Amino acid sequence: MSSVSLPRAQHIVASGVIAAVGIWVAWVSYTQQPAEAFLFPRLISTVFVVLALWTFAKALLGWTKVGNGVSRRDFVWLLPGLIIALIYIFWAAKALGFYTAGTITFFLLLSFYDPAPHGEIKTWTRRVIITIGYLAVMYGLFAMLLKVYTPREIFF
Repeated sequence: MSSVSLPRAQHIVASGVIAAVGIWVAWVSYTQQPAEAFLFPRLISTVFVVLALWTFAKALLGWTKVGNGVSRRDFVWLLPGLIIALIYIFWAAKALGFYTAGTITFFLLLSFYDPAPHGEIKTWTRRVIITIGYLAVMYGLFAMLLKVYTPREIFF
């Protein structure tokens, strides 16, 4: 792999990790019970795995334009979002429930990456309204439109 450029190697590793996560999510969705509760996750995870494996294969074969890769500065900028996402995945979703944890996570990510000033009430009000809109869309999509189960833990 020494002849592979750093940006291409980053793309291979990242797409490989995403493909592995996709396979794990698909496996979980196909092995959990009750089966009807996992119908929608099976559909989405199957599409996700196909696209992830396609991207990984393109990266391995060198068919992807990879640009300059992720710089140290970019990685440091993305790190808080990755930490928030990992907390959501491995703790908050189970401990707080899908809607509660998803809403808190969305608000934190929006607040962290929103370039609007953090010292103004107007921008915080807008963030809260956007977050409420996110919650309404998620509830409407899963509970009302698709009529699928969502993880039901402490609150929802």
